[in-house]
Amino acid sequence: VQLQASGGGLVQAGDSLRLSCAASRSTFSTYTMGWFRQASGKEREFVAIIRWSAGSTYYADSVKGRFTISRANAKNTVYLQMNSLKPEDTAVYYCAADRYGSSRNAADFGSWGQGTQVTVSS
Repeated sequence: VQLQASGGGLVQAGDSLRLSCAASRSTFSTYTMGWFRQASGKEREFVAIIRWSAGSTYYADSVKGRFTISRANAKNTVYLQMNSLKPEDTAVYYCAADRYGSSRNAADFGSWGQGTQVTVSS
């Protein structure tokens, strides 16, 4: 599946952004979708996933209560609503897909989008 992420930008601390990730396949509903991020000089880290079955969600502790992942299967799209952004949220955000998956491990996701830059100024 091909993924196209969008919605990044430059915002101030406390602002909100919504990232979107459009998938190319009509079998989108069978994919667990994830958001990961990579800050400059750091390793890629898990942000959130939404599972293909039942739509259960999981978040990194660093974003819990501020970020919300959701999906619109009819639109083949997954979203990441980011509120109360902090400078430490600055990173390139990637969406990823894992068919019938349940993992939060980036290595288990076989398809990746191109990334979208989020920069939060203090």
